[in-house]
Amino acid sequence: MTGLRERKKRRTKQALIDAALRLFDAKGYDSTTVAEIAAAAEVSPATFFNYFATKDEVVFADDAIYLELLPQAFADRTSATPEDLLLRAIERLSTAESWSFPLDHELTRIRARLIAEVPALRAGALLRNATLQKQLAHALRDACPEVDELTAAALTGALLGAIDAAMHADLTAAGSTSDVVRRAAEIALRGREHL
Repeated sequence: MTGLRERKKRRTKQALIDAALRLFDAKGYDSTTVAEIAAAAEVSPATFFNYFATKDEVVFADDAIYLELLPQAFADRTSATPEDLLLRAIERLSTAESWSFPLDHELTRIRARLIAEVPALRAGALLRNATLQKQLAHALRDACPEVDELTAAALTGALLGAIDAAMHADLTAAGSTSDVVRRAAEIALRGREHL
């Protein structure tokens, strides 16, 4: 059971993330100040800096969750192929309850659009995706020792590339964000003929 202090910290962090993304959407990333984010979240700028060192960190607030969730996603191999294991990992990651907001939330779409449009955020996302790809490849090789380094790199690179492309495309008619992520992952790992 989580204590009162921890719940309050989580609520404050969530308020800062919500306020920042909504302000970035309304005013533009570069035009929004930390003071405005703090005011919209009803906290002081000093409190903002207790949670985030810079305003771009708000956009990537959930990155640490990957380190928590990846080991769980790869814990049970149960005779799955490497592709099955990666698809199961993506399913678990995309449906985890520990994210700031669900994958199909409007703020997920705002976040994806900001990353696609703001050069500094796009650069940050590319660096973070490269780190995540290495973590995924390492987790895959640990779970599947028969998978060589090149295969692990190619599978995880294709997977993340497909998801990234799908998240930044205008796919409003393609279904929910979680469906788009799942379908993009399946296309990358199994090809179109398996859909």
